[in-house]
Amino acid sequence: MPKQVIIFIAPPGAGKGTQADLIAEKFSFVHVETSKLGEAKIKDEELVKRDPETAEAKRNFESGKLFPSPWTMKLVMERVNKLAAEGRSAVFSGSPRTLYEAKRELPEFEKLYGRDNIKIFYITLSEKESIKRNSNRRICEKNRHPIPNFPEYRNLTTCPQDGSPLITRELDKPEVIKERYKVFKTETEPVLDYFKNNDYEIITIDGEQPIKKVFEDILEHFKK
Repeated sequence: MPKQVIIFIAPPGAGKGTQADLIAEKFSFVHVETSKLGEAKIKDEELVKRDPETAEAKRNFESGKLFPSPWTMKLVMERVNKLAAEGRSAVFSGSPRTLYEAKRELPEFEKLYGRDNIKIFYITLSEKESIKRNSNRRICEKNRHPIPNFPEYRNLTTCPQDGSPLITRELDKPEVIKERYKVFKTETEPVLDYFKNNDYEIITIDGEQPIKKVFEDILEHFKK
């Protein structure tokens, strides 16, 4: 299999992080999670104090807004250039999130991986289901693996992947999730039109389905 870039575009709670983890595990890709890259930076208190861009990113994060696009893009391209140099494939669950990022990242992805090796998935989810899934959802303390707010995961106390304790976040409240969904509609959805206008196929997947069925639908497109 040639080295590839897989991009998941989806509203909050659609499971893009979970699906990216599954793809990474199955095909030995590297899951590049921009929120994780960014959160590592904003948790560095000294960096926040001395760097205005990181301080702004932290304020955005705490209010449910996206990280500033120029700041995010720098983090992404630093990581992707390293992976491409190592000959490794990347799967994205949070980039590009804005037109600013898409217009600058896509040409670089094409140079590094080749246009034919870029695959784009759009996982759909309603606002109602997004709020339901994200409100009081949990993540693992060590690696932030998401644990969806589904009945089958209700009794879990540790992460199935790394065994670390499960925690809830102050950010996963209905009012914040609603704002994040609104931001997705206004800032991220236009990215899909940009891809279409550049003759990329958008593979649409129904995110209202169980995780296993979503993954099966995604895998069908790898077989092709």
